[in-house]
Amino acid sequence: MDAQGRGRADNIDPADQWVLNPNTGEYELRLSPTTAQSPVPGPRRPSPRNGGDAAGGRTRQPAGQNRQAPRARGTDVPAPRSARRRAAEPEAPQGRRASRRPGKKKSTAKKVLLWTGGSMAFVLVAVSAAGYLYIKHLNDNITSVSDDGASTGGFRKDEAINILLIGTDKRTGAGNEGYGDSGSVGHADTTILLHVSKDRSNATALSIPRDLIVDVPDCPTEQEDGTKKVIPGSQGVRFNTSLGQDDRTPSCTMRTVTELTGIKPDDFMVADFNAVKTLTEAVDGVDVCLAKDIDDPKSHLKLSEGTHRISGEQALAFVRTRHSVGFGGDLSRIGLQQQFLGALMRKLKGNDTLTSPTKMVKLAEAATDALTVDDKLKSIGKLKDLGLELGKLNPKNLTFTTVPVVDNPAEKVHATVVLSESKAAAVFDAIRNDVSFTDVKKKQKAAKDAQAARLKGTKAPASEVRVRILNGGAQAGSAQAVLNWLQNDEGVTKSENAGNAPAQLAKTTLEYAPDQAAQARRLAAIMGLSGAALKPGESVTNSQGLPAMTLTLGKDFKGAGVSLTAPTKAPDVDKSTADKVKCAS
Repeated sequence: MDAQGRGRADNIDPADQWVLNPNTGEYELRLSPTTAQSPVPGPRRPSPRNGGDAAGGRTRQPAGQNRQAPRARGTDVPAPRSARRRAAEPEAPQGRRASRRPGKKKSTAKKVLLWTGGSMAFVLVAVSAAGYLYIKHLNDNITSVSDDGASTGGFRKDEAINILLIGTDKRTGAGNEGYGDSGSVGHADTTILLHVSKDRSNATALSIPRDLIVDVPDCPTEQEDGTKKVIPGSQGVRFNTSLGQDDRTPSCTMRTVTELTGIKPDDFMVADFNAVKTLTEAVDGVDVCLAKDIDDPKSHLKLSEGTHRISGEQALAFVRTRHSVGFGGDLSRIGLQQQFLGALMRKLKGNDTLTSPTKMVKLAEAATDALTVDDKLKSIGKLKDLGLELGKLNPKNLTFTTVPVVDNPAEKVHATVVLSESKAAAVFDAIRNDVSFTDVKKKQKAAKDAQAARLKGTKAPASEVRVRILNGGAQAGSAQAVLNWLQNDEGVTKSENAGNAPAQLAKTTLEYAPDQAAQARRLAAIMGLSGAALKPGESVTNSQGLPAMTLTLGKDFKGAGVSLTAPTKAPDVDKSTADKVKCAS
């Protein structure tokens, strides 16, 4: 029996032979005793370009660990006789860039093609969480492109996750020729930054308007033909030009998001027009709600007021509609797309989709065929791990919101928007500091209470605070700047610059011994440190041979005298959650 005929004996569907093992919680393939078993149903025919040899064999390559190389540290230099904890120079990472990019696929049908909603990326996450065994045989479907060093090096299980979901207006694929601008190069028509909290208790999906005026930075880029060049940036342009324009790739959109928000994405996912059609058909449609009748000839959506189950072409029309809702602009369409994604998540969580092998095969086939990912996600193991992490989310704690914007004051006829500076800054700050936009019952309340307790109690006089300052990721010269400020303005005269820390930190920390708690509280009050920044530990010896605390300036350090207290509550912005239906009007 060949690979194509496997499982056809007795008219049995291979997908129906996968059975949930109650002891392991995983699906196992159960075949008749006379039928040879296969680790995955219906494998695809391997090809040389995807790791198979000419005879049809496959060579598996181990997934490498992808980590971002640390940026150059500051030039703070320690005093001649510094403490026992002298900073050591780390070795430069070897060969990471050389091995970072996988071989490119030659198929012109799977370039960075891509769609207006980012919906497929959410679905892939849900599919991966429960059905990664079925996705293994679809590995050849996945197309990857280089992140060009624009990411953090890939998500990590023990940290917060930031995934950039990109959909474009490029009209490619069967059945998509009649949609809008058939000649588009594929701009970032819809972009969502999905932030998942470190404890996986909540997530925020932040929509970035395509017509937002931004600065697109220079983009070192690997082109489709394998050549490398730096694509010059542009100032004061629409956000959607960060992709497609001047041959920009998704890594340029990544850099633009980092420039805009201060949040560096871990990975990106991009999907094509067909994703929303095939995926909604695979789950038998999703339920959406309209507060009024809609008849939009441009998107081909015609629906009456009320709740409707949509799929296929009708679902695509729904996420593309903008002229018949709200003010008829992109911001109104974003609301429809957020409602659609919430409905899709509810459908996946609320029925037997993820427990049906047959449906899982259909979903996985559609998802991987429509997906383009960065080269850090080009492995079934990484996709499975990501899916398992995001599969922990409860829809009621997945918040959809949009970057706060206002009409561009430079335009008489409003066509673009600009940041609402104060509101946008508060949203970005909340996400950077892993603050939930929903009320989540914290699993680690005891730990939070302990952190708050560290700030309570007596405070030593500033003149008694003895501290060594290290630069652990802040701008060059930060340790010396803090030293000057503490000594000259705050009276902390028993302080010294200890140079660079042996490792970079995301957050500023203050380590102290139990008998230095009063000193730690005083320094925390001076610098605006939170209880989470205080780390009970051991003292070190300063250059005079006396015990001292250790202050390590992290990447969050904003400057001498600027408070480091992180927000604990999300700003008040328009938002919705994935567990509730919000009718579009």
